[in-house]
Parts: sequence; C-alpha cells; structure tokens
Amino acid sequence: MTRYVIVGGGVAGTTAAQNLRRLDPSGEVILLGEEPAPYYYRPKLWEYLTGALEPAALYYRPAKWYASQKIDLRINTTVSGIQPAAHTLTPTAGEALSYDRLLLATGSRCFIPGIPGANLPGVFVLRTLQDAAAIRMQASRCRRAIVVGGGLLGLETAHALCVLNLDVKVVEIAPHLLPRQLDREGAEFLQTRLESLGLTFITGAHTAAVTGEFAATGIRLEDGREVPGELILFSAGIVPRVELARDAGIEVKKGILVDPSKQTSAADIFAAGDAAEFEGRVYGLILPAIEQARVVSHAMAGAEHAPYTGTLLSATLNVLGMDLTSLGEATAEDAALTVRRELDIKAGTYRKIVVRDGVVVGAILLNDTESVPLIKQLITSKRDVSQVVDQLLDETFDLKGFVAGK
Repeated sequence: MTRYVIVGGGVAGTTAAQNLRRLDPSGEVILLGEEPAPYYYRPKLWEYLTGALEPAALYYRPAKWYASQKIDLRINTTVSGIQPAAHTLTPTAGEALSYDRLLLATGSRCFIPGIPGANLPGVFVLRTLQDAAAIRMQASRCRRAIVVGGGLLGLETAHALCVLNLDVKVVEIAPHLLPRQLDREGAEFLQTRLESLGLTFITGAHTAAVTGEFAATGIRLEDGREVPGELILFSAGIVPRVELARDAGIEVKKGILVDPSKQTSAADIFAAGDAAEFEGRVYGLILPAIEQARVVSHAMAGAEHAPYTGTLLSATLNVLGMDLTSLGEATAEDAALTVRRELDIKAGTYRKIVVRDGVVVGAILLNDTESVPLIKQLITSKRDVSQVVDQLLDETFDLKGFVAGK
C-alpha cells in the first residue's frame, strides 16, 4: 500500500487528495493542514466580510466528508522539516511521519512591504477566515479604510468595506488599476464606474509608511501626502512559501521548481499550487492550482497523464454589478501584435482582443460574459482569425458560428 502525504490543505492539496483517492483506492492519503478547519473558498472571503455568507457556506466539504473518502485529514498541523533521504517529515508536534510520495502544496502568504508601521494594530491582510474576522471587528469600530493594492483581491475587498459603510480609498503603485489584467483604457473605464459607486482611488502612488504611534492612523505616500484611515489592508501580491522545501535541500527560486509532472529536484517529492514554479512562473491563482493538482495526483499514483504545459491565464472580477474577464496576454504590448478595442459607454462594455500571427492570444471583456467562453476557445484552439480579425468585436458577426466552424 502506497502512503501519500500532502502538506497543505488548500485548493491544490485538497484537489490532489481527492484525485489520489480515486486513482488509488487502496492507498493511504494523509492531508496535513495548518489551519483549524478544512479547505474553504478563499476568493469568497470578501463576501464573508460583508455578511453575505456565513463561514459554513465557504467550506468545500464538511470535515466528515474527508473521513467518508478515507482521507486522513489532520488540521492544526504544521511541519517543521523534511528528510528526503529517509522519506520522512517531522510535524512540529508529534512523531516523524514516513511517506512513499510527498506533495508540497504549502501555498503562499500575503506580501507586506517592509515599511515603517507595517506591524501596527489596524494593519491587515486578507488570506484566512481569521483575517476576515479580525477585519470585520476593526471595521465595526472605525469609519475610514485604505486598501493598498488595486488588483482583483484589493478591489473585491474595497467593495466589501464599502458595503460595511466605510469610507474607502484604494492606493495602487501602478499607473492604473488591475495592471496585470487591464490596459490603460479598460482600467480608466472601470475606475470611472467604480468611483460613481463610492470608491476613491489614488494611482501611481507608492506607500512609504503606515502612520500612527500605537495604532494605524493612515499611510504616508512617497511624495509626502498623507491619507487618513484606521483600517489599513495590504493587497500587494503573494510570496510562495518555499522555506520547508529550501531547508530540505530541494531546488527553489521564486517557488519550488517543478518539471511537467510537478516533480521537484528530490525523489518522490512533488509540488503544486501557489508554492510551485513552472518554467519561471508562479501563478498564484485558483485554476492553475487545480490543473496542477490533477497532473500531480496522476504522477504520484503512477497513472498515465499528459504533462503540465502551463495554464491559460484567466482572471475574473464580479463586484458592484460589473463582470470583468481577462484572458491570456491581455496587456501585452509589442509591434508584432494586432489589437482591436471596442468601448460602449452607454452599454457599459469594454472589449479588447490581442492577436499574434493570426491567433488570438489575449482578451479583455468587461460586462460581456456571453463572449468569454467563445474567446477562450479561440485562444486555446489557436484558430486562425486572420480573415476576420476586424469583425470579431462586431455585434453583427456570428462569433459563435465562427468558433463552431460554420
């Protein structure tokens, strides 16, 4: 009987555990999670902040489900070390645990810049249920909030704080919001609509310090401006958690280095999710974590599988009645690209496609959910659109028929 041990109870670890049980019904599957609860949907934490969801609605499965699947879930469990040569790992509390195959799905932590005041009371990140509960408590006793970071999570959290009747300012270091998902034109359009709903933005601004002596009272920008706020939330990216692998002598760079089977540099040790780096990229997104978990579970079980070749970047934002989807090379800029845009202020839509060598490689679709699966299919199929590139965004063009080959 093969013993599979998974370190990390997030989306990658839980998906892999579920797949391993299906692929190897007789194998022993042990899932170690450091949080006091099983896997829950982190992208929905902002909805919990608003009170729209109770904690129970966040969970992927109740704890009893893991037992029914013969997955040995051990919550509140951290690992202090791995001994690759001996095929063992050491929990912080308890005896050494042996493994035949080990998956490191250690995830990531939120990045907080090393600036003065960053450790003051009133400064938060949103990563766990405990974080969300603490933010809700602080929101109940203050009136002004600052979200440092105008990315997807930052905007969703800013919206949640607005719902809690706080005066919210979003500070973004880049020249415009969502720099990884939107171009300047799309970002300006989105920002205008968000401002009309109560949010305030400061872009192109570098946060130099958190102000306050005993608790946060705001932030100071690099240009000297001060922005008041009693709740400061940093949403400035993630840092892969590679310490456990690095200390065990496993190769790491930004993340834990893996090959197309998600194998690390150590025999019988694999990595997936936010902690894994494949071909120079750490994705830090839900979909890649799920796709990597599927590949790695097959590799660990010795089952036939297609190698991991990367994930089509896809990001979505759905707040304040707006639906944004960014696909692939949505913000790429070079002379070899053909770009087409369409902005309809009255309809509240912004659409953009990016074409390279006759193939769609990226798109931005704001308030156009109908086109999302069709454009995604064009990207993944690499269909030649050379003859229709100027018609793709035309409402009279039969995009569905074209994608279907009609």
